[in-house]
Amino acid sequence: MVSKESRQKVRVKKHRRMRNHLSGTTQRPRLAVFRSNNHMYAQIIDDTVGNTLVAASTLEKEVKAELEKTNNVDAAAYLGTVIAKRAIEKGINTVVFDRGGFIYQGKIAALADAAREAGLEF
Repeated sequence: MVSKESRQKVRVKKHRRMRNHLSGTTQRPRLAVFRSNNHMYAQIIDDTVGNTLVAASTLEKEVKAELEKTNNVDAAAYLGTVIAKRAIEKGINTVVFDRGGFIYQGKIAALADAAREAGLEF
């Protein structure tokens, strides 16, 4: 009998593999994305010191007020523009994109495209 690993375990395994090659520096921090069933989270992290420089999520009141739902592609795109604006205000223009082990399509791709359109380079 073949038993399949859970999607969560597969995603975590992919993310650990990716993190061997990705790391954020002071000049080019890491844009880490996480999505749950109900919300999305984005952080810009400097891995050399372990600091979160900028963060945004669909849990925040001002972000949630603009959205009809917090777990769809439109919410992901809006979150991408919010994180990019906050990053540019802090003087961060280029980042390394960390998709968190998720497949680059749908919500993850929408967030990345919106962040690029708002001025982030990666």
